[in-house]
Amino acid sequence: MNYRHDFHAGNFADVFKHIFLTRILFHLEMKPTAFRYIETHAGSALYDLLSPEAGRTTEWRGGIGKLVAAKLSPEVQSLVEPYLRIATPLLRSDSLRYSGSPWIAKAMLRRQDRMIFCELHPRAFARLSANLHGDARAKLFNMDGYKGLSAFIPPIERRGLVLIDPPFEDMHELTKALDAITAAWRKWATGIFMLWYPVKDIETVASMTQTLVLRGVKRVLRLEFQIDEPKPLESLVRSGLIIVNPPFRLDIEADVILPWLADCLGVGLAAYSIDWLSGE
Repeated sequence: MNYRHDFHAGNFADVFKHIFLTRILFHLEMKPTAFRYIETHAGSALYDLLSPEAGRTTEWRGGIGKLVAAKLSPEVQSLVEPYLRIATPLLRSDSLRYSGSPWIAKAMLRRQDRMIFCELHPRAFARLSANLHGDARAKLFNMDGYKGLSAFIPPIERRGLVLIDPPFEDMHELTKALDAITAAWRKWATGIFMLWYPVKDIETVASMTQTLVLRGVKRVLRLEFQIDEPKPLESLVRSGLIIVNPPFRLDIEADVILPWLADCLGVGLAAYSIDWLSGE
């Protein structure tokens, strides 16, 4: 499948992914020491929701469009506020835009933290460069993200997060991503690794993600979220996150966020799962 960011910006899967991205960054910031944030498939950082690509699907209306109008309990509010604080101001009536993960990192990271963004697509890289222009904390590379990941870890800070969020144009993308995480974890066993993936066949994906445990990777949390029952030949309605070395209590936070998200964004058989694939 092809899951280019431009067509799906701000949809249910982006909301799910970016809420947990902000939670991980929030936890990293609880310690004063610097950390490094790395993205292998950065995209453009900002997305025009009125563009022809986004207009073709209008998926954002069922994602961030619903979320900004949702009611929040105090407990949920405290967890999703960092995400909403970044995403909501861009949704002005005269300029509807959605914040991709590089923009979220730009908004959240502190002066002492550093960012590395890899993006291979020339047009996306040009937009990424324009959107992050002048940020001295960021280094941008027009290159294959998997090669970049191998080159840039372990970072000198020794703390940090890697986000792997490919467009899944290659039918073997999940296998490539899991291989990359395995190799990276062996070089940097204390780093946090987060992989987003689409789910069309629940059992097949579950079996594939389990391979990380068989390879010896420790502390693997798998979160999945769906807004309806998955059907192989229809639009994506379920996606997942693999998080290696998640921050303490992220699974407890997920148990608060995901039921609320299912109520908020569900259109049919909404559901979620929270699984430890290896020992905590």
